[in-house]
Amino acid sequence: MKKTENQMLIIFGASGDLTARKLIPAIFNLYKGGDLPDNFVVLGVSRSDFGDLNFRNKVVLESPYLEDERKEHDQAFIQKFADKLFYEDLGSDYDTSYERLEKRISDLDQKYGTNGNHIFYLSTPPSLYEPIAKNLSDQGLNDESVGWRRIIVEKPFGYSLNSAKELNDGLHTYFKENQIFRIDHYLGKETVQNLLVTRFANSIFEPLWNRNYIHHVEITNAESVGVEKRGGYYDKSGALRDMFQSHLLQIVALIVMEPPLSADAEEIRNEKLKALKSLKIMTDEKTLYENTIRAQYVASKIDGKEVKGYREEEGVDKNSTTETFAAIKFFVDNWRWADVPFYVRTAKRMPTKVTEVVIHFKTPHHQIFKESGINNKDNKLIIRIQPDEGILIKFGVKVPGQGFEVERANMDFYYSSLTETHVMEAYERLLLDAMQGDATLYARADEVEAAWAFVDPILDYWKNGKNVKMYGYSAGVWGPENANDLFDGVSEWRNPSENLADDPGYCVIC
Repeated sequence: MKKTENQMLIIFGASGDLTARKLIPAIFNLYKGGDLPDNFVVLGVSRSDFGDLNFRNKVVLESPYLEDERKEHDQAFIQKFADKLFYEDLGSDYDTSYERLEKRISDLDQKYGTNGNHIFYLSTPPSLYEPIAKNLSDQGLNDESVGWRRIIVEKPFGYSLNSAKELNDGLHTYFKENQIFRIDHYLGKETVQNLLVTRFANSIFEPLWNRNYIHHVEITNAESVGVEKRGGYYDKSGALRDMFQSHLLQIVALIVMEPPLSADAEEIRNEKLKALKSLKIMTDEKTLYENTIRAQYVASKIDGKEVKGYREEEGVDKNSTTETFAAIKFFVDNWRWADVPFYVRTAKRMPTKVTEVVIHFKTPHHQIFKESGINNKDNKLIIRIQPDEGILIKFGVKVPGQGFEVERANMDFYYSSLTETHVMEAYERLLLDAMQGDATLYARADEVEAAWAFVDPILDYWKNGKNVKMYGYSAGVWGPENANDLFDGVSEWRNPSENLADDPGYCVIC
């Protein structure tokens, strides 16, 4: 295991929800697991009028997100962790002199022996990334002459290709690319990382991972909730920007990429970039019309309860044309994947919360059992990312008795079965990687821009195209009825249940 050097984590926006809900619990789990270095402190920075004690109370000692941990561990253990946390009030604006902040960082660095190693975590709106980076630079806090300096930024990484380039250029003015870590919590999930191992560590899969054996690839990301209290943000974003451009195209890259030369972070990211650049960009209206579907959820009843439609949600324009459902069919322009369709959908207000990848293998060319019930029962490799994380293989077996009746059987593996192994949460894994300087699971600037280059023409068509339709679907169903029209032939979307092994493949809604 890599060594984690002594260091300080400085969180901008520390009074916000993400810090209490995700970041501090992740750091506590690293502390509990013995993964933090001997000399480690957290400095929360924001515009709220807190001191060290108030900050510790908010995010540790009185935090609802650590309530179970406070019951599980003795008070001295919890207090020792809380004592690693400090707070600095910036005043009324993030775009101000950081002279006082630099002095606080320097004092903590000397007192607690963090050796000048600093991570700046920007849990703020993207509009503040460049001003914060500039102010850090003005105080020399990006200088690596003593210790190393890293900066972590949250998505969204831009709103379009041009804005992503502006954001990257702004950050690059003050920090080098190898100092910048763009966090995508989806890539911190074990099953996403396991895509690489499944492919490249198993000779039963890698020889089949191409157009000769794979019929199509399907990815579903479904959320059972609506936009909740994020209506104002979501109405300016939509499903394609919120999920597809970032999380789902990163998963696509891991499926599509060629074998890297090694497990080195830059080698893996080089291959991911090539994969994203090989996506066949759709530009003409006919192709976009035939291969994209967008929709919004409308009011319905779920479990006997009235559910609002998207346009009735707080903060949403009553005439909004922002999609809550996006389904895209596309191709990859290289030898390995030529003519293999990829189907990706993401949506709110689905029957269940689930994210999974389904590799559909081709049926044998010569089918001697085609009268035996094997039709439409293709072999599948299902990689479940959430919930019920695991891998499922579906294959044909003979039904006991006379003749050759064929039924589909399941062979499965669940991460929950690893009872003696602690499976890190996404933020735990990603924070520890950043602490160790491992950028494998972080998006590089050119990857982000390549993803936007693919998505921008779709967004432009949806905004300005002539025959663009916005379909409706009742909250609590699997999208609009015509979503299956994207598929060629007799295929259709696999509608998964909450459980990985889910035959016959339909979800019980109520």
